[in-house]
Amino acid sequence: MAQVSKQLVIYDFDWSMADQDTDRWIFEVNNIKLRRRMKDNPDNLQWTDLVAQCCERLHAAGGTREDIENALRIMPFHPAMIRAIKKLKSDSVPQTTLLCLSNANQVFIDTILGHRGLSDAFDEIITNPAEWRSDGLLQVRRRIDPHGPQHSCQPKHVQRHGILGKSFITEADCAAIGEELEAYLNRKGSDGFYDRMVYVGDGRNDFCPILRLREQDVVLARVGRGLEERIKEEGAASGLKARVIYWAGAWEVEELFPKLGQAESGEWHADDM
Repeated sequence: MAQVSKQLVIYDFDWSMADQDTDRWIFEVNNIKLRRRMKDNPDNLQWTDLVAQCCERLHAAGGTREDIENALRIMPFHPAMIRAIKKLKSDSVPQTTLLCLSNANQVFIDTILGHRGLSDAFDEIITNPAEWRSDGLLQVRRRIDPHGPQHSCQPKHVQRHGILGKSFITEADCAAIGEELEAYLNRKGSDGFYDRMVYVGDGRNDFCPILRLREQDVVLARVGRGLEERIKEEGAASGLKARVIYWAGAWEVEELFPKLGQAESGEWHADDM
C-alpha cells in the first residue's frame, strides 16, 4: 500500500456525521403535525422545498429561531465522531482536509458544528443555502436553482418515498452531490490532488459521488441504509473502484481511520479490520 501523506475526507452530514436527520428532527422536537406533513408530503414537493414550506408553517404557528436552534443542539451526535474529526484535523500525518457535502442546509450544519466545537474543522461546507429572516423565519432554498442549469449525472435509481434516505429526492438532487465534489476538486487545482480520498456516507444519494473515487480511495458506508443497498445492487455495474468498508456506529469510524491502509480492494466490514 502506497504511503498516504495527504488525504481528503468527505463527510455527508445526516446519519453519517450526525446520528439523526436534521430536517426531520427539528419538527419531531417542535411540531409533530409538521413532521407528519413531511412524511405524507401532500403537495408532492421536492425535498428541500418541503423543508422550506414546513419551516414557514412552523414560524406561522409561533415557532421561534430559539426552538429550532435548541432542537439542533440536542440532536444526537456521537462523541466518538467528534473525537475522530478532531484527530483527523490535528494529525500531521497524513495531512487531512475535511469537506462536508450534504443535502441538509447551512444553518442546520453550522449550528450543530458550532455547538460541538467543530466550526473550524472543515475546509468547506457544500449544502443548501439557508438564512434567518429578521422576524425569526428560517428561509431554506435549493443550492441548484430548479429553473437554471442542472447537473448532468443521471443515477439509475432514486429513493422517493421509503425510509432509507430522504423522501421525494429527485435525480437532480442525487446528481448534484457527485458534481459538487468534482467541482470542489477542480477549484483546488494542483492543491486538490490527494493520495487518498475517504467518503463517509449512508444514503442512496451518496452513490453518485463515490463513483468519482479511485482504486486507492475508500468508502465508509453505514450499514442498513440506502448507500449499502445501492453499492450491492449497482456498484459493480456502475464501475465503482474504491474500497468499501461498512460500519454501524460512530465508534467504529473513529477506530477505522488509523486502519484504512489495511483494507485491500473489495468490500469489508468494520469487524474485519
